[in-house]
This record gives sequence, structure tokens and C-alpha cells, in this order.
Amino acid sequence: MPRNIAALAASLLLAACATFPEIDALPPAAPAAPPVLVPIDTLLQAAEATAQPAAPTLAARAARLKARAARLRGPVLDPETGARLDAAARKDGG
Repeated sequence: MPRNIAALAASLLLAACATFPEIDALPPAAPAAPPVLVPIDTLLQAAEATAQPAAPTLAARAARLKARAARLRGPVLDPETGARLDAAARKDGG
């Protein structure tokens, strides 16, 4: 335990000696124009114009996911492989 504490103390001392870049030494940022404010109605109209029909797409996706889930519920191993693994486990004393 004392060895761990000594290693931790040494790590902290080394980290405390690290140099950090001076923020004030950075060049000033180039002046930029302020962002353009747009009325919310314009943004909502643009969003509605690009929106896809949700119901058919969502229903098709749900059907695909349900079909995939049904396939995943099936057996993981075919009966032949399962029997072979069971025989090997019994043979090894499992």
C-alpha cells in the first residue's frame, strides 16, 4: 500500500510540473459578422418541406424489425451441432 501511495504522489508531482499554453499568447480571433436571425416560421416551413412521410416509412421499418426479431428468436445451433457439443461436454466430464 505505501508503495502505491508513493507512486501516486510521484505521478501527481510530475503532472503538477507540466507546462500549459498561455491563453493570452494566442492571436486574437478574426472579427466575424454576427449570425443572421431568421424568423421561426421560415425555419419551420423549411423543415416541413424536407420532411419525409413518417407513417409509411415507419410502418415498413417496424415490419422489417419485427421480421428480424422473429429470425433471431430461432435456435442458435442446428440440432446436429448441438448434439455434437453435448456429446463433447459429456465426454469431458461436464
